[in-house]
Amino acid sequence: MTDSVPFGFTLVAQDGTARTGEIATARGTIRTPAFMPVGTAATVKAMYPEQVRDLGADVVLGNTYHLMLRPGAERMARLGGLHRFMNWDRPILTDSGGFQVMSLSALRKIDEQGVTFRSHIDGTAHHMSPERSIEIQGLLGSDIQMQLDECVRLPAEHGAIEKAMHLSLRWAERCRIAFGEQPGRAMFGIVQGGDVPALRIESARSLTDLDLKGYAVGGLAVGEPQAVMFAMIETVEPHLPQAKPRYLMGVGTPDDILGAVARGIDMFDCVMPTRAGRHGLAYTRHGRINLRNARHAEDTAPLDDASTCPAARDYSRAYLHHLVRSNEILGMMLLTWNNLAYYQDLMAGARAAIRDGRYGDYCSATREGWARAERAAA
Repeated sequence: MTDSVPFGFTLVAQDGTARTGEIATARGTIRTPAFMPVGTAATVKAMYPEQVRDLGADVVLGNTYHLMLRPGAERMARLGGLHRFMNWDRPILTDSGGFQVMSLSALRKIDEQGVTFRSHIDGTAHHMSPERSIEIQGLLGSDIQMQLDECVRLPAEHGAIEKAMHLSLRWAERCRIAFGEQPGRAMFGIVQGGDVPALRIESARSLTDLDLKGYAVGGLAVGEPQAVMFAMIETVEPHLPQAKPRYLMGVGTPDDILGAVARGIDMFDCVMPTRAGRHGLAYTRHGRINLRNARHAEDTAPLDDASTCPAARDYSRAYLHHLVRSNEILGMMLLTWNNLAYYQDLMAGARAAIRDGRYGDYCSATREGWARAERAAA
C-alpha cells in the first residue's frame, strides 16, 4: 500500500449525464462505472480472490456488521487487516453495518447515540455508534468507509423518513470527525430521504457542505419500483459535486445499473449475481437463464460461446442443469463465476461506450439482446 497516493476522483469522459472516471486510492485505481462484488464475510461466495481479480474487479465490498461479529474487528486488526486476511491487495469498501442492523437484528433500539442490537448469530448484545462504526472500519483497514446511517424501508410514512434522514445527517458529521484525515483513504456520506424529493435534496446539500471524499445514495432498492429509484437519482444528482464519486448502494439488476449509470452514478454493489449463481440463475448477454428449467436438460450449447469466461464458454447448459438439479457445489461456483464475469463485462462495455460517446446506443443494444433471447425462448 502506498499511503502517499491521495484519494481522488478524475473524470475521464462524459456522455450526457453518464460518466467514466478513475478513483485513486492507496491500494490502486478503481475504474468507473464500477461494480463491486460483495464479500460479506471476507469472501466473495463461491469464488477464489484470484478469479474475482482476473474478471476485472478493481474493488470488493466487505460488511462491517458481519465482520464485527465474526471474527471480530480487533482480531482482524491483530491478523493484519482485512486485505491480508482475505488475500485481496486491491481496494476494499466497507459499509457501515447500519442496514444489516436494521434488517437482521430482531431486537434493536435506535437513538441519538447509535444503535443497540442483538446479534443474529448468538443473541449477544452490541452497541454501534457512528464513532464505533468508523473505528471498526479502521480496524478492518478498508480504503473506503461509509458513515453510519438509518435506512428506512419503503413505503414509509413521511415523518419516519424525515426523522431518519436528519438523524443520518447528524451521524454523518460525527463519522467525519471520527474518520479525521487518512491519506489514500476516504469516508463517504449517504444521502437519505426515501421517496420524498425535498428530503433527498436537503440531505444531498447538507452532506455536500461537509466536503466529504464521496457520496452514496442509500435507502433505495428496498421495495420501491424501478421508476421511483430512477426518479430519486435524478433528483439527487444535480446536488452532488461533479468532482466526487457517487455510489448507489445495493443495486442491482443489469438493467438497474445501466439506467443508474445513465443518470450519473459511478459505483454499485449487489449480492444479486452471487446469490443468483447459488440458486441456479445465470446472467448473460442473452438475458437471465434459469438452469433449473427442464428445457436445458439436453441443451449442449454453452451459456455464451463468445464469452471470455470459461464458466460461460466451456460448459454445456445440460451439464450446468445437471449440477444445479443435483445440488453440486461446482454448479454454484460456475454460475457465480459466470455472473460476476457478466457484470464486469457490462461495466467494461459501459466505460468504453461513454468514452466513445455512444452510451445510449450501448444500452439499447444490450437491452435488445436480452429481449431477443426472451422472444426466442417464448
